[in-house]
Amino acid sequence: MNELVQMTAVEMADAIRRKTASSHEITQACIDQIESVNSKLNAVVQPCFNRAIEQADFADKAAAKGDALGLLHGVPFTMKDSIETEGLTCVCGTEGRRDYVPKQDAVLVKRLRDAGAILIAKTNVPEICMAFETDNLVFGRTNNPHDIDKSSGGSSGGEAAIIAACGSPFGLGSDAGGSIRFPSHACGIAGIKPTSGRLPRTGHYIPPGGALGPLWQIGPMARSVKDLAFLFPILLGDDPGDSAATLMPYHSVDDVDVSTLKIAYYTDNGVVAPTVETQQTVLAAADAFSRLGAEVVEARPACFGREADIWLDLCGVDGGELLKQVLEQSGTKNYAPIMKRLLSLCELRKQDSNGFHHLLFEWWQFKQSVYTFMHDYDLILCPVCATPALEHGVSYDDGVFSGFSYTIAFNLAGLPGAVVRGGVSAEGLPIGVQLVAKPWREDVALAAAVEIEEALGGWKAPHGL
Repeated sequence: MNELVQMTAVEMADAIRRKTASSHEITQACIDQIESVNSKLNAVVQPCFNRAIEQADFADKAAAKGDALGLLHGVPFTMKDSIETEGLTCVCGTEGRRDYVPKQDAVLVKRLRDAGAILIAKTNVPEICMAFETDNLVFGRTNNPHDIDKSSGGSSGGEAAIIAACGSPFGLGSDAGGSIRFPSHACGIAGIKPTSGRLPRTGHYIPPGGALGPLWQIGPMARSVKDLAFLFPILLGDDPGDSAATLMPYHSVDDVDVSTLKIAYYTDNGVVAPTVETQQTVLAAADAFSRLGAEVVEARPACFGREADIWLDLCGVDGGELLKQVLEQSGTKNYAPIMKRLLSLCELRKQDSNGFHHLLFEWWQFKQSVYTFMHDYDLILCPVCATPALEHGVSYDDGVFSGFSYTIAFNLAGLPGAVVRGGVSAEGLPIGVQLVAKPWREDVALAAAVEIEEALGGWKAPHGL
């Protein structure tokens, strides 16, 4: 593997600025790596390699002339195919959008481009992003780089897989129930779901709004937590296209003293017990914090128990009619098997208006209970999921979906959550830990994740690709 593709985004930007490597060299190395691994992974579904090389050459000429350089000048990246990119299709895994080409970039894509980053490819997602695995009728399934017989997770599964396999240093995912955090865990990389309302979702499909709207957030994914911390300020800012996006102060990760934090940890949320290795990984992270001097207490919110059901009830309160409407408006007539499974679950959860109001109140009570718990702590340390990467095709199976309650809880609560690899399963699959902070304190989650990455090793190159 070319050493250039194993560099972090920060290292790539520094190399281009210092002229120890060119944007052309780095971009071509990433393209070569994608071409080497993608036949096994099926993570990249739309390359834009020629355009990327042209932009890399332009970036090198600007650097040679001594022009002012953006923070990401000449650095390649990939993008989840639910986020609009000018001139490239945004299929979002559904047949009706196969030929849909946006006229402009999503606002967060524009911010990355304005900083000098170069898009090299779009990555695979499940149909309209509504699954914890990545498979659809347009592009097929994405495989895990650590074991191609396992799923890469979803919905940002293509993004996680290609970053883990060094085809890209970073990208953007989106998360309504764990769609950044679970693929990051399954593929052994780092990712963060910001506070609800932190970053604008303008140009994301499904667009902002509806009962599920408060659950969605867009966030960065990378092999290094330090890249996440570097990228986050670049993405900040509100936007008129998303009325929920809030302009709130952001604190520097460098200003966080992890040794002063009070941290609650749990290895089991009381819904479904994780694997032994998952629990051991959380305990290892707790021990690392203790050795740093942080106050570490075993505790969890008392409200846990129905979070997975609340999430499914929100999807199915109308019997799945909203999801069907989204698909029909896209022009989709044939649904992927995973979507059919979700719609069948939604049909069983249809409620009248009285039931809907009770559901919204239950959601509010859950969120309030988590906020009350967080009043006494700076951080929650816990599993990302009950298991490492799963077999293909099982994410909505009975007894499996409840394992995603570890991430769903913090979509319902709207809190920021970072994931970093901290361990390995008996079969050699990566295991992440989840670090959840108070609202608007992504800096705390990221600073803690940096410490765990250094203590427990972080990303490891997949074998066998």
